[in-house]
Amino acid sequence: QVQLVESGGGLVQAGGSLRLSCAASGRSFSNRGMGWFRQAPGKEREFVASIGTGGGTRYYGDSVNGRHTISRDNVKNTVNLQMNSLNPEDTAVYYCAAARGPYTATRDWEYEYWGQGTQVTVSS
Repeated sequence: QVQLVESGGGLVQAGGSLRLSCAASGRSFSNRGMGWFRQAPGKEREFVASIGTGGGTRYYGDSVNGRHTISRDNVKNTVNLQMNSLNPEDTAVYYCAAARGPYTATRDWEYEYWGQGTQVTVSS
């Protein structure tokens, strides 16, 4: 069992930055790939970024375009998403997720545990 709690969301102006954090409980954190997804009102959930168990493998969604960086700390059981150059299209609820196994996943069905989400709002 893994429980995930996101933090760091909020309101930011276009061009600004936010750092999202996800705190995980449970002994299997270091054995799971981790990811971030987002969902805007009226839209499907969208892949943002994922990271492998050791942090060496990282994937990003097409919408990221080199602006964000995902990282993890297996001692502190946290995964972070540094988001830069934010624009209003980034407005969404952002979710942290733990994969079903030790792989770097990009599709939501590959994830077993989900956090409650944190709201990110970017004003123009």
